[in-house]
Amino acid sequence: MRRNKYKTTQSPFNWMNDKDMIDTLIVDAMLAGGIDFFCSLPCNMLAGIIRIIDGRDDLDHIPITREEEGVGIAAGAHLGGKNPAILMQNSGLGNSINALLSLTTLYRMPLLLLMSHRGGRYERIVAQMPMGDAIIQLLETLGIDYCSIFRRSDIASIRLFAKDAILKSEIKAVLLQKELWDEES
Repeated sequence: MRRNKYKTTQSPFNWMNDKDMIDTLIVDAMLAGGIDFFCSLPCNMLAGIIRIIDGRDDLDHIPITREEEGVGIAAGAHLGGKNPAILMQNSGLGNSINALLSLTTLYRMPLLLLMSHRGGRYERIVAQMPMGDAIIQLLETLGIDYCSIFRRSDIASIRLFAKDAILKSEIKAVLLQKELWDEES
């Protein structure tokens, strides 16, 4: 057995900055909610979460190039006994509506959509704003339950939404707000 000569009594999280800690809490909440399969698209806001998932050998992670591709892969994962999540920007919901309704919803498959909320209050990219403004109404029109995560204390909702998606075989959405990473510890 190899011994760590740098043993410490400090918390294993002391080396993390606030953003890393939040990303770890989000991944832990998804895992605690039963999610065990991940598809993801690149996103600056989700980069730390994706890096954590991708770095774990015990988790199944498939990087994807289109949101609707992720819906199909997630459906296959569910049929293979997995509980999937797709990590994407909220703007990607528009790309995936047909696949979500004609596959995931029609065949009552569980799916957690973990979305960065682009186009929100602090958005600097004008092209993100139309979908940022429309996302809540769009989710409501599609009949997808959602929650918004603004603070660290809200992260526990992710576990509940993941469990609910699996239990009810439904799509559930979580919108991660930029303020979450800007919150002071």
